Amino acid sequence: MTDLSVFSALFMGQPVWMWGSFAAVVLSLLVLDLGIMHRKEHEIRIKESLLLSAFYIVIGLLFGGWIWYELGEVKAAEYFTGYVVEESLSVDNIFVMAMLFSFFKVPRLYQHRVLFWGILGAIVLRGLMIGVGGALVARYEWILDIFALFLVFTGVKMLMSHDKPSEIKDNPILTFLKAHFRVTENFEGHAFFVRRPSRKHGKKVLWLTPLFLCLVMIEVTDILFAVDSVPAIFIITKDPMIVFTSNIFAIMGLRSLYFVLADIINRFHYLKYALSVLLIFIGSKTFIAKYFGWEKFPIDWSLFITFAILGAGVGYSLWKTQQDEKKRLKHRG
Repeated sequence: MTDLSVFSALFMGQPVWMWGSFAAVVLSLLVLDLGIMHRKEHEIRIKESLLLSAFYIVIGLLFGGWIWYELGEVKAAEYFTGYVVEESLSVDNIFVMAMLFSFFKVPRLYQHRVLFWGILGAIVLRGLMIGVGGALVARYEWILDIFALFLVFTGVKMLMSHDKPSEIKDNPILTFLKAHFRVTENFEGHAFFVRRPSRKHGKKVLWLTPLFLCLVMIEVTDILFAVDSVPAIFIITKDPMIVFTSNIFAIMGLRSLYFVLADIINRFHYLKYALSVLLIFIGSKTFIAKYFGWEKFPIDWSLFITFAILGAGVGYSLWKTQQDEKKRLKHRG
């Protein structure tokens, strides 16, 4: 290729300049977040969290509008569907993060730092998983059927499972880290690592802090949740750019909302069942489309049904919580 079209060469499904634009937006957001808005470490209050979450959601929606302008209505609908699905499937992640912060007794002052570096890790890990998934789908399209069956199985399993308390202290990764690395008893400010004199030779050696252990466990949790969300988005679209951008913007938006949702997550207990139904629906779309002879399940139907399922889960959760609260007050009276 000798003309200017070389600069529009496709990279992972879309032109390189589009990937560069996305990278510039994400990098700018990360610099703005840690370098400007949170240069001075402080506790994140609900008002600040809501404003930051609204900001990230607006950015995510604007990016979807840009996708619409550049790639058309269908790609934009795929992006918004993927964004909503990823945001929804990550709600359970917030509950786990709250458990981890409680287990490690992480002061609220340092929680934003852990979540920020967790986002960076999630971007890298999601990129690797999506890259591998995209390569497999491009080479073996039948693997989408495997993804679909996996989602249906996962959804059914979630519906039938009962909530069980998680024994974080017995986690094999945490056990390995404590057995093979030096770990301080207490926090060392916001540091993930510190250097202390060795008892043997007196030279300073590296120690991990509980804050770093918490960060590792949050990254592990993100990988486990990505096992569901990445196949789900590939059922919606095979375009790696739509898959990756919808994932990352959803993660950034939801993690900023953690400081609000962590305190009220118990009010959305029945959302778990809605998410189970959503996974079953997403997995079933492939086979429904084949049954009706469609090339693909209509994306506008998919977006509407996704909103309907999640809306029903949130609505029922809030109603049931309100009814339970009324019963408790009645018994007290």
